[in-house]
Amino acid sequence: MSPVKVISQQPPGGRCTLYARYAEAICAATGWSHAVVHSENRDAHGVGFPSLCIRDVVLQPEDFFLLTAEDVCGHLERLEVDSVLVRNLRPRMQAILDEFIESAGVAPGKA
Repeated sequence: MSPVKVISQQPPGGRCTLYARYAEAICAATGWSHAVVHSENRDAHGVGFPSLCIRDVVLQPEDFFLLTAEDVCGHLERLEVDSVLVRNLRPRMQAILDEFIESAGVAPGKA
């Protein structure tokens, strides 16, 4: 099984696309593989879509709605991924989130 897995609806919606972009960035930085699993089961941050799973842990957003760059990078730090790698990845993850929020027309802090 891939170290990074996205559970997505088909076609992907907003958060599914966001989490897939996070997965691509994580894997580009770490060299890990990722998989996208399509599901018809809506179970945000669980066994259905939208979910992001890293090293067999389904990430839970601090705000209970949307995974942020801090949520993801904090998990990578807890996994003891190289601190320089995580520090370099953090701004890329934040840029992905900022682009998502801007494209959704949501005010910052209201996603």
